[in-house]
Amino acid sequence: MNTFLGFGREHIERHYRKTGQCVYLHLKRHVREKVPGASGGALPKRKNAKLFLDLETNGDLNGDDFEYEDEAKLVIFPDHYEISLPNIEELPALVTIACDALLSAKSPYRKQDPDSWEEELQASKHAKTLVQLDNGVRIPPSGWKCSKCDLRENLWLNLTDGSVLCGKWFFDGSGGNGHAVEHYKETGYPLAVKLGTITPDGADVYSFDEEEPVLDPHIAKHLAHFGIDMLQMQVTENGLRDNDIKPRVSEWEVIQESGVKLKPMYGPGYTGMKNLGNSCYLNAVMQTIFSIPEFQRAYVGNLPRIYDYSPLDPTQDFNTQMAKLGHGLLSGQYSKPPMKSDLIEQVMKEEHKPQHNGISPRMFKAFISKGHPEFSSNRQQDAQEFFLHLINLVERNPVGSENPSDVFRFLVEERTQCCQSRKVRYTERVDYIMQLPVAMEAATNKDELIAYELKRREAEAARRAPPELVRAKIPFSACLQAFSEPNNVEDFWSSALQAKSAGVKTSRFASFPEYLVVQIKKFTFGLDWIPKKLDVSVDMPDFLDINHLRATGLQPGEEELPDIAPPIIIPDDPKDRTMNHFMESLDIDESSVMQLAEMGFPLEACRKAVYYTGNLGAEVAFNWIIAHMEEPDFAEPLVVPAFGGATSSGAAGLGAVGLDNQPPEEMVAIIISMGFQRNLAIQALKATNNNLERALEWIFSRPELEEESEPALDVMDMENHANANILAETGSEGPRIKDGPGRYELFGFISHMGTSTMSGHYVCHLKKEGRWVIYNDLRVCASERPPKDQGYIYFYHRIPS
Repeated sequence: MNTFLGFGREHIERHYRKTGQCVYLHLKRHVREKVPGASGGALPKRKNAKLFLDLETNGDLNGDDFEYEDEAKLVIFPDHYEISLPNIEELPALVTIACDALLSAKSPYRKQDPDSWEEELQASKHAKTLVQLDNGVRIPPSGWKCSKCDLRENLWLNLTDGSVLCGKWFFDGSGGNGHAVEHYKETGYPLAVKLGTITPDGADVYSFDEEEPVLDPHIAKHLAHFGIDMLQMQVTENGLRDNDIKPRVSEWEVIQESGVKLKPMYGPGYTGMKNLGNSCYLNAVMQTIFSIPEFQRAYVGNLPRIYDYSPLDPTQDFNTQMAKLGHGLLSGQYSKPPMKSDLIEQVMKEEHKPQHNGISPRMFKAFISKGHPEFSSNRQQDAQEFFLHLINLVERNPVGSENPSDVFRFLVEERTQCCQSRKVRYTERVDYIMQLPVAMEAATNKDELIAYELKRREAEAARRAPPELVRAKIPFSACLQAFSEPNNVEDFWSSALQAKSAGVKTSRFASFPEYLVVQIKKFTFGLDWIPKKLDVSVDMPDFLDINHLRATGLQPGEEELPDIAPPIIIPDDPKDRTMNHFMESLDIDESSVMQLAEMGFPLEACRKAVYYTGNLGAEVAFNWIIAHMEEPDFAEPLVVPAFGGATSSGAAGLGAVGLDNQPPEEMVAIIISMGFQRNLAIQALKATNNNLERALEWIFSRPELEEESEPALDVMDMENHANANILAETGSEGPRIKDGPGRYELFGFISHMGTSTMSGHYVCHLKKEGRWVIYNDLRVCASERPPKDQGYIYFYHRIPS
């Protein structure tokens, strides 16, 4: 009753001993089957006056066969003295007020529910008096497209004149060109229904005039005017009936193993996780993470120690939340098989009572996503990005002497060669994921793909259902070959020639990790710069040998490129000197800017996105745009603050070193926004010549420096600047790696269903006790046909030599 933190029965004694707080409010909800009535059935459902707690209820038990009763009492430690509530006579007024306020408070998790922000739809003011033109328009049951741009997705039927037009473009790559809105502005026709959402139960209706989704009580009549019978319609995405759809449905069926009776799994390590609303990406990643022994030992093995040394508010402690989640998944307490008597009763009554297993990771998601513009939302996310976000948090919150994320870390050797002088440069960087490109040109079924494309175009022209999908079959060896081939380096400046030249870069493993994470780069941009997914099949091997990708370092006969930085051209005008110098050294990737601009974003916003993401490409910059679209200065010109004159006192003591001494303030701000200290951000940027990407890698490889104090900044600067490119240095300066042979065995993979990382669904398959198991949110079953060829992220563990 002091901190208002909640504890389970097994942890309440620990909290009392740790804090000395002795007054607790005990809340309990009883669930009972209703007493049968005289007719043999359950008594009629009535409002239960014994419910006063705003607790989450099990949706499977909200029928007429069950009833709830809430109980609340104060418990005084250490004697466990109980006082039932309400009890005005025995309790002081202040305590009574506090108890009443707690009991009547709304659950803190209501705001995190995916539908909590959706208010109940209201009937449109236009529904009753809507005028429909008698123009003879009849809408076919399939084959719809926008009458102005030929798009076939996100189509809306205007309920006044029957026009079929596209909606707005959305961040997840769906949408259109806004022709439905333009039509309303031209005609004033207010209501439209989204094609593909019409079912016998209703449809999605939008009012342009009221600017919100609405209900249309007369929707059946309004649709019948255009020849649409609601009773014959089913929910689809593109206007085809369910029995016409094969391509997209088959992917969902294959990955989720639909149509096959799967045996449920129970016990430790077989606990499901509730989907909190597009949180399947988190569920899939965390199930995989806690199947790894190093993470099990670090968090679940150290659980008593973590709990004992947790801060007074454990809800804000990363290690506590990881230990809590790991215990929930691995203890088996939340994954118990049904009692044999219950099964017999279900068979006799020919009914199925749901099993109440699994955990709800609400507190974990709330903490781990706090402050992150994407993961804190209820939108779907990229599982690969969340994996890296999690590794970042693990790195920054060490537990014990060893960091479990060390098992993923490896060094990449990058060999850059000047094509004209033939001289080379070797550098190393830290990475956690091996990203393999999809070698579409190596597909083994090209003839089938060509035939399928012809049939698809014919069906589209004739407005018929598309043929059954034919996926490109890509050999894994071709993806591996594409990874190892040299890549051209754009705007390469050769220190040997003192000029720009052609350059190529190849990547090799300077070390092999204990656990190898392989991402198949299925997500790309289409010709229209809309994010899309390559629907391909890659024959991923169960056993993988990449020893041939081991780095070799400088070879005999190779000559290194001189260690000379590109020249800085400073203009004569002193007013523009600082700005122009920085813009010259920044060198914004204009090709990425144009890619984003062609997607319809303001040019200045595109320039800022590319700049703030360190020229890492259009896809990364696109994510920045989505996260900052609502900011008032989103489309304002890029303003790079001058940084030459605002040097620290330590820098002033060394003399006026000017531009080379102080990193750009904007880059410092970006790193600080990620949760790092200012002095560490400045130190990392100085050590990497103001390269944002390398600065972040430098920080991640040195988590022990986070606790260093500000006075040590200038002393360490000299050493770090000299060793900026040497990441594998011996001693504490180098990253912690667990090198070994490059032979691996597959033990898990995460699969994605849908057209974009920002939509769809994730599941994971893990190999446990010699058999494959599918984890599909709360559902955990033995896998019959694990779809290894359609995964997105694969997890391999090293085979001992």
